[in-house]
Amino acid sequence: MKNQVKLFEQREVRSVWDEREEKWWFSVLDIVGVLTESPNPRKYWSVLKTRLKKEGSQLTTNCSQLKLTARDGKKYLTDVMDTEQLLRLIQSIPSKKAEPFKLWLAKVGNEFIDEAIDPELAMNRAVRNYRNLGYSENWINMRLKTIEARKALTDEWDKSGVKEGAGYASLTDLMYQTWAGMRARDYKKYKGLKKENLRDNMTNAELVLNMLAEVAATEISLDEQPDTPSQSAKIAKTGATVAKNARTDFEQKLGRSLISPQNAKSLGKRNNKFINDGGAK
Repeated sequence: MKNQVKLFEQREVRSVWDEREEKWWFSVLDIVGVLTESPNPRKYWSVLKTRLKKEGSQLTTNCSQLKLTARDGKKYLTDVMDTEQLLRLIQSIPSKKAEPFKLWLAKVGNEFIDEAIDPELAMNRAVRNYRNLGYSENWINMRLKTIEARKALTDEWDKSGVKEGAGYASLTDLMYQTWAGMRARDYKKYKGLKKENLRDNMTNAELVLNMLAEVAATEISLDEQPDTPSQSAKIAKTGATVAKNARTDFEQKLGRSLISPQNAKSLGKRNNKFINDGGAK
């Protein structure tokens, strides 16, 4: 199963693609939050479940649970529903967003099938999403390159037995600590983030340094062919050290740190100001 985050009207909806069943599972709490705009979707869902049970509905009985990442970065068992169940749930929630949401569900299902056949479609969708969120074209181009670099590195980790999830997170933390001097949690705190994606809140310079670390680790891994997670961890640190040295040299010439407290919101304001001012003078 593959965890993903979908966007509906700029609202995040956690989802999981079930390869065996070939269908999507969606977080009920996220759906309820989108449809009701309730300040407390958990309480709304709890009350709604009680009402549905009294009415004899099988919807809550058949509701499944999967581990999804919460705002604190940890995974918890969360109520999920497939598309068919969600369409029935929507009928129980009075919302002006019901019809647009039904169309969104259909589109999400088709997107995955199309993107499996033509991965370029997934990249195009990512570009559209980043544009809708206000990112600059230069930043988007850089971010797409980092996604490619990340995929190459995790492919190498897979070969040596590093497990997706906790294993990936552990090595990623090691690399951040090495080149940036902060673990992912501290890095996010430094930028004023909570559940947001750290890379989506990096400056161009930070993206370049992180990509350098991952490209270096990938190339070293291809040469050394590690066959255990511990060997991959050593290579990850070595690759990150390449980026650390580059950062140190660059910062000495600049006279300032390349690790920025800016996040997507402040970067967006800077980009908009640049555009409104007619670009660099």
